[in-house]
Amino acid sequence: MSSEAKDSILEFFVQAANKHDFTLDVTLNVKGSVISGTLVSAKDYFDALSENFEDGSDVAQRLSEELVKAGETVEENSNTEANFIHLKNTKVYCGDSKPTPSKGKILWRGKLSEVDGFFLGKISESKNSSK
Repeated sequence: MSSEAKDSILEFFVQAANKHDFTLDVTLNVKGSVISGTLVSAKDYFDALSENFEDGSDVAQRLSEELVKAGETVEENSNTEANFIHLKNTKVYCGDSKPTPSKGKILWRGKLSEVDGFFLGKISESKNSSK
């Protein structure tokens, strides 16, 4: 089996996000970790990432501009196959512990070929969970 094999259904969702500004709550299994968040377009991912650098030094502002350009390039090439998946409000679970990072609006990018499985919906932490 090729290491570049991708789930065609998940790739379809990613292309819908990239082409039609479609979002979807999804949870991924990636090499033993569980990644849960909201699927967004590559352009939205790069735009949100660029905001982290907007008000910084000259170098930070240049990074922000380059990230916006990267998002525009991806949007222009949205008819090509998708190789990466982008999530916002992401939580990463490794083992039976609290998610890492557990606070903040975390952006996540991963290779579609590395995703072992997925299900629709996000994992939500209940405030009163007991073990």
